[in-house]
Amino acid sequence: MIWLALTLLAPLGAGLAALAVRRAPQAFALVGAALGLVGALGLFAGAAAGTEISVSLPFLPSFPVLLMADRLTATLALLVAAVAAAVLTYAIGYMARDPGRARFFGTLLMFVAAMELLVLSGDWITLLAAWEMIGFASYLLIGFWHQRPGVAGAATRAFLYTRSADLGLYLAAFVLIGTAGTSRIAPTLATTGTPALIAGLLLLVAAMGKSAQVPLQDWLMRAMAGPTPVSALLHSATLVAAGAILLIRAAPMLPAGALLMVGIVGGITTVVAGMIALAERDLKRLLAASTASQYGLMLVAVGAGAPVVALLHLIAHAAIKSSLFLGAGIFQHDRDGTGLEALAGAGRARPGIFAGFAVAALALAGLPPMAAYFSKDAILAAALASPAAPWLLPMALGGSVLSGAYMGRALQILWSGTRSETRAPVPFMAAGMGALVVLAVTLGAGFGPLEAMLGAGADAKPWIVPAMGLGVGLGGLLLGWSIAPARLLGPLLAPARNGFAVLGGMDGLVVRPALALAALCERFEQGLFAAVLAIGRAGLAAGSGVRRTDRETIDGMIFGLVEYTIDLGGRVRRLQSGFIHRDLALTAAGIALLIGVLLAAPFYP
Repeated sequence: MIWLALTLLAPLGAGLAALAVRRAPQAFALVGAALGLVGALGLFAGAAAGTEISVSLPFLPSFPVLLMADRLTATLALLVAAVAAAVLTYAIGYMARDPGRARFFGTLLMFVAAMELLVLSGDWITLLAAWEMIGFASYLLIGFWHQRPGVAGAATRAFLYTRSADLGLYLAAFVLIGTAGTSRIAPTLATTGTPALIAGLLLLVAAMGKSAQVPLQDWLMRAMAGPTPVSALLHSATLVAAGAILLIRAAPMLPAGALLMVGIVGGITTVVAGMIALAERDLKRLLAASTASQYGLMLVAVGAGAPVVALLHLIAHAAIKSSLFLGAGIFQHDRDGTGLEALAGAGRARPGIFAGFAVAALALAGLPPMAAYFSKDAILAAALASPAAPWLLPMALGGSVLSGAYMGRALQILWSGTRSETRAPVPFMAAGMGALVVLAVTLGAGFGPLEAMLGAGADAKPWIVPAMGLGVGLGGLLLGWSIAPARLLGPLLAPARNGFAVLGGMDGLVVRPALALAALCERFEQGLFAAVLAIGRAGLAAGSGVRRTDRETIDGMIFGLVEYTIDLGGRVRRLQSGFIHRDLALTAAGIALLIGVLLAAPFYP
């Protein structure tokens, strides 16, 4: 229980403290990240020993908040904590002179806490809440430098793209909860038949948004407007990983039709995004497109029925891609930009940083003994053994070749060109990057025991699989190093640089029509408001006329009658003087008058 609380509350508490105190936010970041990592290590050690932690907190009737640390979720929690600790260490140097450090570290720590809540969620309601929190926090982080041109638009685009796809997760959760009669994730994964197919396809839609799969890949490249530590964390083990994590956790429920769709979407994405990365002219955007491509490979593994293999590549990619982003940030620190032309020769000026970047690049290409060598071979083996092998295997091979090609191109540009002077030393930045490079090299050694712990023992791979993996990795590196993208891609270069935006891409197919519909609705609403306003004015005019008539006619008559009655009452009141002798005299006079009239009556006919 203490490990679970530490994993979740340490980064959350440190983030709130950094925002409240606003002094020494770096210290809060280090403490929060370190304690969160300790908690995650405790969870993982307990899960590996067979101890599962389940905490249920009261929430809605029959729908409590459930936190679950089993072998899968504890592994994911440790991955998030480890990468976050390294990135936060790097960020101390990167953000050293930024006046918004407190806001940055506070938001980033709370984002880490939300991601930990997501991976440890044991029910759909908690998962949905965490999903919302990471979406909002990522919007704040991408738009951190919102005063700069284009940054606010990039943050808004990322938020809208992912939020649109999030509808799939909500609908899938409703289908699963309604079918199973519980919000707990584990029982709902026993759903079968049509509900499972519908829910699986809806979860795929949600994953396509978060993990930037075709055709929703465009937002990820534009999200590079945020600080480099944000890019490193979002692209490796948190926001973009959320879509793949969702499908990995839901894999036991997915029927054959849903698995095929997952694999095809991933296969198309790994090739399309790989070509986009190869055509890019900006290093961070190249790495962003690469992220979409690598998550496409993970979806290929899920579609091939090997979710644990997808998890292995998720772990390897998290260490590799965060290393690459952090290295790109150091080169950006020296050259004030991430354009590939501006970075030509930047690696010569910092040979140590370039060496770490090169190791991570070779790892992403799938060369032994790096971590991704083992995970990519496992993906190729799963695709080869899948019933959909004619579809999945060629796309997985194509994505692997492109992985080597765009990383070979990046290495060639960073090493070529003239050497320039570097700026001040970057010890914190180098330390954070170095820790992740070590993980990128060594994690593969633990994949076998991890597979056994997760109950998915490694199957013997045909000899052709390692040969294919090594061949496509080396071949891609040589192609990217020696041949320009214009020759490699040929007529596909221009579409690739445009993000393969068919008919304007998502902007043309969805965003612009939606904005046009919104403008049409706004004009209709304005016309309706004008009509209602005119009717209201006519009513007010009629009301004013009635009011004048009421005052001048009816009220005048009523008030006149009242005044006349009062006057008459006053006159009559004078007769009531209160003097008894006068009243008797008047009575006698009246009686005398009456007698006189009666006596005189006979004399008149």
